[in-house]
Amino acid sequence: MKAIILLATLKEKGLSNTAVLTEFALEYLTKENIECEVVRLAEHNISPGSYINVGTGDDFPAIYDKILAADILLFATPIWWNNHSSELQRVIERMDEVYDIIEEGKPSPLNGKLGGVIITGDSDGVEHITGNIANFFCCIGVTIPAYSSLGVIWEGHSKQKKTTRAALLKYYKKEYAQDAEAMAKQFAKMLTAQG
Repeated sequence: MKAIILLATLKEKGLSNTAVLTEFALEYLTKENIECEVVRLAEHNISPGSYINVGTGDDFPAIYDKILAADILLFATPIWWNNHSSELQRVIERMDEVYDIIEEGKPSPLNGKLGGVIITGDSDGVEHITGNIANFFCCIGVTIPAYSSLGVIWEGHSKQKKTTRAALLKYYKKEYAQDAEAMAKQFAKMLTAQG
């Protein structure tokens, strides 16, 4: 069982609430024998466009190949003005070609894959983003299981707070261990059932 997590923090490097929540979720996924790869999108050159291949010097085709090779696709994003990050939006736009394939009457290359979301914010937006991403996944053939959303709204995520990695992990373990475990177990259960 293999998962790819597209980490859509705006930060190329350094501490990120979303990166730390992703790290937290990884603990539970790996306990269920799910091999995980995290792709930090801000480290890559992802050109604008609505096709998988748009030209040279673009990293998205290689990222898409990793998506194809995975059983689970997780989008990890911070909330910006009640929406997912611009890094994630660019990926969604580039995957529009998958919907074109389906519209032509062909099967989705993503059929059978499971999808989920990891979201951090300091106020509102988890439900809105989860709904938008679930809609996108449904339209491109990705199955969204129960318990596949790990969303954490907490004042400690505020960019003014500068919460440490240790404090973030302590809060996640105290308040969200059950949610992370449920997500990991559900993915493992469904993939095992698929054979």
